[in-house]
Amino acid sequence: MSPGELVVVGGGIAGLAAAWHAAADGWQVTVLEAGPRVGGKLRSGSVGGVPVDLGAESMLVTRPEGLELLTDAGLDDDRISPSTTSARIRAGGGSHPMPGRTMMGIPTDVAALRESGVLSPAGVSAVETEPSGAAMTPLEEDVSVGALVRARVGDEVADRLVEPLLGGVYAGRADALSLRATMPSLATRLQAGGSLVAAAADLVGAGTRAPTAGPVFTSLRGGIGRLPAALASSGRFAVRTGVTVRGIERTTTGFALECGAVPVAERVEADAVIVAAPAAKAARLLRSVAPVAGAELAGIDSANLAIVTFAFDGVTPPPGSGLLVAAGERLATKAVTLTSQKWPIGGDHTVLRASVGRAGEHQALRFDDADLIELVRRELRPLLGIDAVPVDALVTRWGGGLPQYAVGHVEKVARIRAAVAAVPRLAVCGAAYDGVGVPACVGSARAAVARIHSTDGREDNGTLAGR
Repeated sequence: MSPGELVVVGGGIAGLAAAWHAAADGWQVTVLEAGPRVGGKLRSGSVGGVPVDLGAESMLVTRPEGLELLTDAGLDDDRISPSTTSARIRAGGGSHPMPGRTMMGIPTDVAALRESGVLSPAGVSAVETEPSGAAMTPLEEDVSVGALVRARVGDEVADRLVEPLLGGVYAGRADALSLRATMPSLATRLQAGGSLVAAAADLVGAGTRAPTAGPVFTSLRGGIGRLPAALASSGRFAVRTGVTVRGIERTTTGFALECGAVPVAERVEADAVIVAAPAAKAARLLRSVAPVAGAELAGIDSANLAIVTFAFDGVTPPPGSGLLVAAGERLATKAVTLTSQKWPIGGDHTVLRASVGRAGEHQALRFDDADLIELVRRELRPLLGIDAVPVDALVTRWGGGLPQYAVGHVEKVARIRAAVAAVPRLAVCGAAYDGVGVPACVGSARAAVARIHSTDGREDNGTLAGR
């Protein structure tokens, strides 16, 4: 027998994954998406006739959830691996190889760090001497990554290495992002005190993959943005786009969702609800059924960003997969991916994409598309030596694109989940909770499906979460 009718609010990858797994458990599932398309931050398009990703471009293979979903969706044979992962960093007015064996920018190999030239001799010395310096007291409370790195190995490491790496993943500031939320394994190690560099080195060594294991990222021919469409078109669950959910209320039998605009709002009944919307919208939807969770979600900020994708003819970019831009370089461009060198995408053009925007930075994002394209194009000359006119260019804007994991985020998420757990057959999932990558979002979706199987509102202690 079917457990009942389930409504998933939000058609991003977390919502679609929740629908997929809930349908496998027998739920009659409907996904309600406010926008004209599903996929959230996964979107494919074309520039210069070349199919490309306009949002997230890959997923980690070190977590199984994303790969399993690709396989379930019948896309495993279309997987591709990066042709190169050799990146560079723009810092101090020059371009330097990314030092090997770093943990989100925290260097662990002094020889590689010195060879890269990204730090001054004094900066290298600070890293080299940190393990033998004054003993570090146990890290009993959450701190920002930037504050920790600055205190232990100095500003250069924070600004030239950690900031661009964290910014590339979270579009945030190292001085504001939580250590426990962004690097939980390192935070756990440092609870006993000791050296930051030594702890990072131990974790980098423990995470080393065998030479035959292959790259840690994967994508799809035509873009990882193909995954949402494959899930939505599977027929396992219903999808309705252009449906804005404005409120959720408890009823004697489950939930009622108010959809659309007044005075012709639609009422959708459900036995269970999974809210897979971004934090700001989830906060509004939960304020009636789980007000404490709604208030906590309202405190999660997000960063706006844009991706400017170019197709060029007759240009030869520097070798490698791309370039990260350190803090203090006075450039709107924060990172450049050399797409046609990083991925085997085919086509006759040189394709690259530039990221603009970070938490607290809005000036460049106020430009219209034409001006933003021209701004980034001018910056490609000092960054990559490219001064050509593109044959095609496209701006993709992601308003509220990435949630910001501020200090205390892990504890905030625990409070959200405790408040939601008090409401039977209600759950949340998405990038606002445990990670912004595809596997993390899929993992949160699985946990949400496990949660709604509990009829008394209590967690199931993981019995179902691993399915």
